[in-house]
Amino acid sequence: MEKILITPRSYGKYNGNVLEMLRSAGYQPVVNPTGRLLTKGEMMEQIRGCVGVIVGVDPLDAEVLACAPRLRAVSKYGVGVDNIDQQYCEGHQIPVTVTRGANTQAVADYAFSLLCCCARRIVQIHESCRAHDWKKMVGLDLYGKTLGILGFGAIGKAVAKRASGFDMQVKAYDTFWDAAYAASHGIQRSGLEEIFKLCDFISLHLPLTADTKHIIDQDAFAKMKPSCVLINTARGELVEEQALIHALRSGRIAAAGIDVFCEEPPQNQALYTLDNLVMGSHSAASTQDASEQMSFMATKNLLSSLNKCKEERGGTAVRYEITESEFV
Repeated sequence: MEKILITPRSYGKYNGNVLEMLRSAGYQPVVNPTGRLLTKGEMMEQIRGCVGVIVGVDPLDAEVLACAPRLRAVSKYGVGVDNIDQQYCEGHQIPVTVTRGANTQAVADYAFSLLCCCARRIVQIHESCRAHDWKKMVGLDLYGKTLGILGFGAIGKAVAKRASGFDMQVKAYDTFWDAAYAASHGIQRSGLEEIFKLCDFISLHLPLTADTKHIIDQDAFAKMKPSCVLINTARGELVEEQALIHALRSGRIAAAGIDVFCEEPPQNQALYTLDNLVMGSHSAASTQDASEQMSFMATKNLLSSLNKCKEERGGTAVRYEITESEFV
């Protein structure tokens, strides 16, 4: 029986039918046995002999992929593909799919929750109260403030929708601009400089590319208001980590809510000493509904790709997706 490697820890947790879907199609699921992200060495070992992989943020570079000469399809459990060597996949006619739309609402909820937590210092107040210290802590207002969104795709738009409930003015940046949507929802298209200088809150929803890596660096922080709050639920490498630490330590910005880091868990101990940093364990998409939808969509995507590869083996790799509207 041909094997399918499954690395995401929440895969099938709330939708056990997905494993049966794979078995019924004639495949043997090989589930991540560690309960954590797989290391590169573990990926190289686990992927051997597999014809397909459902992968989270575990490393899937060319060296790992080369260990699976029988691999015919990659299904991303999520939308970010920066951990996958797409050039290798294209060169070896291995289709790569994503679960676009499955976790949009969950990530938007989490991003706006971080924004509220940071502004109102909810974590610090909670910890103080548990230590029997009932002192008042002064936070920042959200209502009527200005929110900058970097990356105005599905998640960026969903965050903007939540901001509308707080009568926030929204400025957004994206190289691919949905002018009709922005006009109908009162979103102002803005450049990076304008967002850095004028926004009270900045939320990142960009993919990680050569152009977006460290888009938030020392120069960016220098332009921000001292009262600014930075939120990142996208990719850790969008923010230059040492610049973030300096900005938070020095009061260059007021606070940050960070769910994604360059290393997970972070090895930089300085991050754990900052009381104006709310840390997350890459949990923005971790809700029951989102996990259920991603599990289903990732499975359907993989089976679709494998079926098409059987029919079209020898042709050009094609990107197949099951969209959110097709989820049942």
